[in-house]
Amino acid sequence: MKRRRKSRCHPAAFSLIELLIVAALLIVLTTMYWGSNAGTRRQRQTALYQQNLQKIYLALQIYANDREGKFPEVLGARTSEQALAVLVPRYTIDTSVFICPSSGDSALPAGESFSKRRISYAYYMGRRATDAHEALMSDRQVDNQARAAGQYAFSSTGKAPGNNHQKDGGNFLFCDGRTESTPAAVPFSIGLTQGVVLLNPKP
Repeated sequence: MKRRRKSRCHPAAFSLIELLIVAALLIVLTTMYWGSNAGTRRQRQTALYQQNLQKIYLALQIYANDREGKFPEVLGARTSEQALAVLVPRYTIDTSVFICPSSGDSALPAGESFSKRRISYAYYMGRRATDAHEALMSDRQVDNQARAAGQYAFSSTGKAPGNNHQKDGGNFLFCDGRTESTPAAVPFSIGLTQGVVLLNPKP
């Protein structure tokens, strides 16, 4: 009887070149996916950040309606906490909206005054509801000065002050309730007319 030669079976395997090609394809596809969604992700995050300001605006609007169109003004206030604390708890009990989600600031107790605590937002004290196109609030700013177009309102380095969003600019709330996201150097001027002061949060 003739012996049949046993054929040696080699298990199927990928060559190194094939593995490298697959890895390269995965990298390309991942880059394309995340690259195309980066703008959408940023838009969603910006909308989330602006929601806080819009919720605060509802409380500010009710307050102004009770006071002939005047937004909160506290004699001798040096920080935004001192001026805006009058909104809690009468006009809102939701203190979470006074903390920017990307700021790293500590959460506030619900329904309690935060005059002795710290919030994330700056406030233009002295505005009225009729000042429709004027800035009313913003993310924490680098200082309390007026701004010409092109000047920095927010941190350009990612370091404090003015770095709620690191070096990615910030958001403004205007007296008519609209919000706008800007880079660190604002594209518009923000004046401080007589009787209006910019109050930043506590450092």
